Amino acid sequence: MRVREMGAALVDLVLPADCAGCGAPEAPWCGRCAGWLGPPSVPWLPGGPEVVAAGRYTGPLRSALLRYKERGRRDLAGPLAEVLSPALDELTGGGVTWLVPAPSRSSAARARGGDHVARLCRTLAAGRGDVRVAAALRLTRRARDSVGLDAGQRAANLAGRLRVRPSALPPPGAYVVLVDDVVTTGATLRACRAALNGAGVAADVALVLCDATGGHIRS
Repeated sequence: MRVREMGAALVDLVLPADCAGCGAPEAPWCGRCAGWLGPPSVPWLPGGPEVVAAGRYTGPLRSALLRYKERGRRDLAGPLAEVLSPALDELTGGGVTWLVPAPSRSSAARARGGDHVARLCRTLAAGRGDVRVAAALRLTRRARDSVGLDAGQRAANLAGRLRVRPSALPPPGAYVVLVDDVVTTGATLRACRAALNGAGVAADVALVLCDATGGHIRS
């Protein structure tokens, strides 16, 4: 285990249990933050997979994601997975569901002590025999941070930079759900879907934690 990963694991052990959204001494969510979670939304994503989001990118859910993703709070994978679980249940329909995480840039994953979306998927699947994880996608080193890019720039940034790991693909005919933390323009989910489709894997639905799109068809 690398020193950075050992440090992140130690943080998981010593941080006190607190509210994922505001840090109040009440876990996993204080009463106030719990009241702000959800409801689920279904963003409209032309040309992309059907998307279900656990909630909008605002309030305690946004705060919890930022603490988890950018501030080293790996322990918040559990509370965030609990928020995602009902939306996942909406998408599962019998048989095994394969979660395919949208990949992070390798440099970003190293800085965060691991791929945060893949960790979220593993936490979602833990203890469930009907859910498995296939880390079948990766980004090349040429991909840059998408923060601040518009829809066209995000699509161009991913063009030719998303690769499939054939050995990690779900089995033929598997029911696949793409997973990401935030949907903004939909460029990442479209690119992931196209890459999997090119490898012969149908990926027509996606699950995200936060909806940051400009509009949604129901909430």
